[in-house]
Amino acid sequence: MGTALVIENDPSDDLRRLGEWFAEAGLGLTVLRPHAGDPLPETLDGFLGLVVLGGDQSAYADADGRPGAPWFPALEGLLRKAVRHHVPTLGVCLGAQLLAQAHGGLVERSTSGLEIGPGLVGRRDAADTDPLFKWVPLLPDVVQWHADEITELPVGAVLLAASTRYPHQAFRLGDRAWGLQFHIECDADMIAGWARSDRAVLEDLGYDVEAVVAATADVLADVEEVWQPFAARFAALAMGELPGADIPAPGTPRTLPLLGQ
Repeated sequence: MGTALVIENDPSDDLRRLGEWFAEAGLGLTVLRPHAGDPLPETLDGFLGLVVLGGDQSAYADADGRPGAPWFPALEGLLRKAVRHHVPTLGVCLGAQLLAQAHGGLVERSTSGLEIGPGLVGRRDAADTDPLFKWVPLLPDVVQWHADEITELPVGAVLLAASTRYPHQAFRLGDRAWGLQFHIECDADMIAGWARSDRAVLEDLGYDVEAVVAATADVLADVEEVWQPFAARFAALAMGELPGADIPAPGTPRTLPLLGQ
């Protein structure tokens, strides 16, 4: 049986709980760490899925045209191939931004400021027919930790979750690729590590760092309640075992039961 390919962009943001949930669901994983020198494959042949994790880099190039990381152009190429060939794909935070940017979306430094700590996002009506999101509650708990945002979704992307300050919280491209602006993978130790690294910035902005860490730790059980089943559904999709995985074609009317049937 094949494995899903996982791209770890930053050593501070590994699979953590998401990896545990995939393992519980029976999905094998091949983890590549380009930040440590692992080369990326040219194709996804033989892989059941693609998972792209977060990181401290920006998805967009700097003023001199240098990409946020040397491997990002190749990674965006893999993301385009994944969507084109219907490979189940999940991008988390930076991974979602790269997925959007690879398909013509726009990622920028947010004018709304940092989004840090526990939060809620609102599920959109389009999620009702989505094979992964249709079981997500209307206001799921998530963990946020980002300063950049997807300001424009790619043409044809389906918005699945939103919030007031950051409207593009989750989306789908095609029938097998999802992007999550928020984090579902982190545990308390990961959040504490991010807070230590960003302490000076957070304190300059008026955040109580210890309070942010404690508040985030308090919602991790609620995050798991929603997103562990979501991860299991993605794993089932990647393994070809998810019932009702096909998405209705746009414009297809709902069929109503006949009276007496």
